[in-house]
Amino acid sequence: MLHFKDRVEVHRAQMIAGAYTSRRDWENASLVWSGCAAVHPDRSFEYRSPERETSQIRQVVYLPPGAQVEATDRILIGGVFYDIDGEPLPWTHGSLGHIQVRAWRVRR
Repeated sequence: MLHFKDRVEVHRAQMIAGAYTSRRDWENASLVWSGCAAVHPDRSFEYRSPERETSQIRQVVYLPPGAQVEATDRILIGGVFYDIDGEPLPWTHGSLGHIQVRAWRVRR
């Protein structure tokens, strides 16, 4: 059973052109959806090498049907931004309709 009790926000940023490449303008991102969702921890792991030490924190987020979310958005969970990993997956069968999103945060 999904319990939509966690407050989340979905933010979207426009592309801006640089001298050599384009990037998303996260400093001026806009809020496209906010509400309650079900947030569950996903796999977390660390990658260590002499060149880089990185850990990833992953979440699985179940948004209610109709929530506005795209693969290029960011999700704010508990004051922390997460990038979306892959396409959001809508589930429209039965009475437990939702949109599943995998999100990750990289710390260095």
